Amino acid sequence: MSQVREFKTESKQLLNLMINSIYTHKEIFLRELISNASDAIDKYHFLSLQDDSLKSDEDYKIEIELSKDDKTITIKDTGIGMTEEELVENLGTIAKSGTKSFLEKLKENSENINLDIIGQFGVGFYSAFMVSSKVVVKTKSPFSKDGFVWESSGEETYSIEKIDKKEHGTEITLYLRENSEEDEQYDQYVEEYKIKELVKKYSDYVRYPIMMEVTKQVPKEDKKDEYESITEVETLNSMIPIWKKSKAEITDEDLNQFYQYQFHDYEDPIKSIHMNVEGVLNYNALIFIPKKAPYDLYSEKYEKGLQLYSKGVFIMDKCKELVPDYLRFIKGLVDSPDLSLNISREMLQHSKQLNKIASNLEKKIKNELERMLKNNREDYIEFYKTYGVNIKYGVYDQFGAKKDLLKDLILFTSSKTKELTTLKEYVERMNEDQEFIYYASGQSIDQLDKLPQMELLKDKDYEVLYFTDDIDEFAIKMLMQYDEKKFKNITQGDLNLESKEEKKELEEKEKTYKKLLKYIKDSLKDKVSEVKLSSRLKDSAVCLVSKDDVSFEMEKVLSVMPGANQNIKAQRVLEINPNHQLFQALEALFEKDKKQIKQYADLLYSQALLIEGFKLEDPIEFSNKMCELMIKSSK
Repeated sequence: MSQVREFKTESKQLLNLMINSIYTHKEIFLRELISNASDAIDKYHFLSLQDDSLKSDEDYKIEIELSKDDKTITIKDTGIGMTEEELVENLGTIAKSGTKSFLEKLKENSENINLDIIGQFGVGFYSAFMVSSKVVVKTKSPFSKDGFVWESSGEETYSIEKIDKKEHGTEITLYLRENSEEDEQYDQYVEEYKIKELVKKYSDYVRYPIMMEVTKQVPKEDKKDEYESITEVETLNSMIPIWKKSKAEITDEDLNQFYQYQFHDYEDPIKSIHMNVEGVLNYNALIFIPKKAPYDLYSEKYEKGLQLYSKGVFIMDKCKELVPDYLRFIKGLVDSPDLSLNISREMLQHSKQLNKIASNLEKKIKNELERMLKNNREDYIEFYKTYGVNIKYGVYDQFGAKKDLLKDLILFTSSKTKELTTLKEYVERMNEDQEFIYYASGQSIDQLDKLPQMELLKDKDYEVLYFTDDIDEFAIKMLMQYDEKKFKNITQGDLNLESKEEKKELEEKEKTYKKLLKYIKDSLKDKVSEVKLSSRLKDSAVCLVSKDDVSFEMEKVLSVMPGANQNIKAQRVLEINPNHQLFQALEALFEKDKKQIKQYADLLYSQALLIEGFKLEDPIEFSNKMCELMIKSSK
């Protein structure tokens, strides 16, 4: 006789919440039921090793049956099943978990049990009501002579009745809801293709075979051009995750094929990282660095993150907590039994375990990149040309919190070799008398190599690093120094590379031409903060440098940022080469016709702006003045 019972009040409330709020995607009901079936088989197998009355050589499997006529889905397992008391305990009270109680009992009896059980039966089970108007559970425990059927529409009550069931295990039948315009099309869940898709997506790596009868088209034996439909049982899941295999079992080709299939890429990754960590925290991970960056990598819509599994069961596609912003380009997955999941496996709690895994992954990726730089430099340079800006962003981000972690991974082009070099390599090559790591910032290597400010550095055989990314100077400012060597921008402040005699000679010239320099400064008004004779110029007539606060490149970058403060300007200093013929012409002109000096000063300043890559405020005026000068010089 059927016994009708009421759900407890708190269970009714929780059931309503779960059906309507907790689960974002209704399709995960199948994942939950398959996970519970896997749990039940785990339990039976473990107990069979302890109890001789239970067969230990069972044909463990999970079966799915579809009925389009009845609009039902049935999930069967050969697991432990439930007694009448367990039905009431596990399905009548949602907050009670059979798996949780089972594990607690194991812990009481043994300190070394490590049973790979997925979740909590009695919680995920109720996701079935998201797609079902009625759920029927037929079950039998090997410790009960009777089988039982549990039935409910997920509202106020449920019923339990004895049935004649010979084999242990559980059979859950879902009677699907009717389709509605504003809701999901529930009849899709009795389509073979949809079930195969969901199993592949969520449960591909469950350890037991998930089997279903499928329809296939095959050629007729006597007529090769004609086909007939046949049905056969097919295993829908692969069962053994590639990331749980030992490294010796997996080839590079296996990893590449998995990456291309899993992450929809047509090229092999630059780097694959396979991790199998056991200890206080257990997890497996596969990390891939794509050969090409996604087209939207730097857009606001791009979502970083790794796929997350719990014991082979897919939890979420983009777990952003596992990936720092500067590694947003990596693809991969993490599978851990130790993560704290809440009542819906798709909602992950922020936990110490998650943060620990994220930290370990970051260090592992960093170590692998260092190894690549040391042993496979060509591969690293290929990686760096694609993702180097991300690594430099990592140095700058969070006020330089990770600068020491990443400083040996950043590369810059050398003025001597025109090839990428590390800071460590630069320092090892420094001249004995060299105090600073010199650098220059600009739009291209060619432009930087031709800067007038480079002349003195080349003359003294000092190596200069060329910065061509917007982030470069910001990262270096955050790094501050490397191996106790500070950084020095060759277009900022004084370089102090002159000898005492050269300094004294320059000071004497400054005094001699003090009035001329002041007149040029007054002619340019507030366009420059200072006009001075240059110690860094050898062949060029003029250059523009900034004082030691904001550089020219920083000014350019900051000026185009959203919400930019246009008042952030580099303090411009116009330097003139006292040994250049042009300065001698200015000196002579200053004695004869001071008014013309204003026109020359404007032209010199415009010339220096162009060299630094700035746009002229009035290019037409500059062109007219150049024409006037050419006409005068021809007379």
